[in-house]
Amino acid sequence: MTDDCKLHWENVYSTKGETDVSWFQENPAPSLELIHLAQAKQSDAVVDVGGGASRLVDSLLADGFGDVTVLDLSAAALDTVRKRLGAKGNEVMWIAADATLWEPPRTYDIWHDRAAFHFLTDAAQQAAYIERLKRALKMGGHLVMGTFALDGPEKCSGLPVARHSSDSLGELIGPDFELIDSRRHDHSTPSGSVQRFQFSTFKRIA
Repeated sequence: MTDDCKLHWENVYSTKGETDVSWFQENPAPSLELIHLAQAKQSDAVVDVGGGASRLVDSLLADGFGDVTVLDLSAAALDTVRKRLGAKGNEVMWIAADATLWEPPRTYDIWHDRAAFHFLTDAAQQAAYIERLKRALKMGGHLVMGTFALDGPEKCSGLPVARHSSDSLGELIGPDFELIDSRRHDHSTPSGSVQRFQFSTFKRIA
């Protein structure tokens, strides 16, 4: 991604409240359901890629997960969550980085991404992201990916997106991953509009 992209997201999270952005969820139920579908254990390592100011990390900590990492391009977004969590935030690994350039220092059991991958609109960006995914996800681990569906919005936060189905994601990430769940989700934004999402869960098999 470009420096302009980083500046865009720093500006978004510096000037808007966490409940004012279109992707805000009070309760990240779809993601939590799929993480539990993957039979994640409290001892499993979970990384939330493009986590922003999402409340998924709050829920994971409340559920007893003790090895949680949140990665986002925006340091301002991560600061928002750390302040919200208070002392509990010390239990989380925070990484301000571009997911397409990040060098994963370790491996994870669960790679979660809701609404980050769909901002990667060219093949080089997508390939770089997937390369990091393959480096970081353990054999037998699970990828939980939420993107705009094929009939979802064409833009978000003023930026173009690449819409996906579970089939298109499967083609991109390749035969090392097996699709184990595919479902739709209609997300109601704070302004009352509906965004159609596709959630796809893959297991790493090779």
